[in-house]
Amino acid sequence: MDYRKLQALLLDTPCLTAVIELYEIPHFTTFQKAANRLLRSTSAQRLLDRTIRTAKQSGLTRKRVKLAAIDGTGFETRHIRSYFVKRRKRACKTAYETTTYTRYPSAGIVCDCDSHLVLAVVPGRGPNPDDKHYRKAVAQAARRATIGTILADAGYDSEGDHLFARGEFNMRTIIPATRGRPTQKLPKGYWRRRMTTRFDPVKYGQRWQVETVNSMIKRMQGSALRSRRYWSQCREIVLRTITHNIMILHQTKPFLQSTPSILDTSTV
Repeated sequence: MDYRKLQALLLDTPCLTAVIELYEIPHFTTFQKAANRLLRSTSAQRLLDRTIRTAKQSGLTRKRVKLAAIDGTGFETRHIRSYFVKRRKRACKTAYETTTYTRYPSAGIVCDCDSHLVLAVVPGRGPNPDDKHYRKAVAQAARRATIGTILADAGYDSEGDHLFARGEFNMRTIIPATRGRPTQKLPKGYWRRRMTTRFDPVKYGQRWQVETVNSMIKRMQGSALRSRRYWSQCREIVLRTITHNIMILHQTKPFLQSTPSILDTSTV
């Protein structure tokens, strides 16, 4: 919902404001200014750090994450059905009359396959190759947890991506070496060749956990963004990942028994 609807919701639900200890409901412009301040890149990453630290303290996840997965996902910029877009596209008579959207907000997400917590998020603009956000997302996730193995689909298949994760952060990588034209020859790179000869399909089968995380975010919070400008869309994507982590934490018993300091902005 937008800021005006948020203010209206709080006015209509005094029990909710009592639970979150909000004794005076701010003007909707106050929410907008607070969002710009709290969701700047550094501050937003600190809030995401806080959710991971709280998850470790509650026992929901461990300092060493055995399996993590990375994937890119796109968001809608308008509340419009894909079926309507297809119908409009078929009805177009000229080449330039089209309703398909060539640019859309996107994000690269790294998640813990066991707990479904988001370990890293890199917002951007699509369509783009998946490996564009790979290194930044892996480095961000490695700062929050020690990752044993990271799983990725063929969109991240490159020798450089293997070397980056293994050399910089000592992560094992499982990425199918199927990028490019089909051929019977073995890939030239050492790690890509190992992916062909010693691929672990059992572990790689858990890569769908990151697809589940993408689905959870969109089902619970919607697939369409309210923001219109690029940087506002980036902030909203990061906010949704932070909210996703908080929703998972809220369902755990240890978190309910702990002090409500997860969003303490004094250290942000």
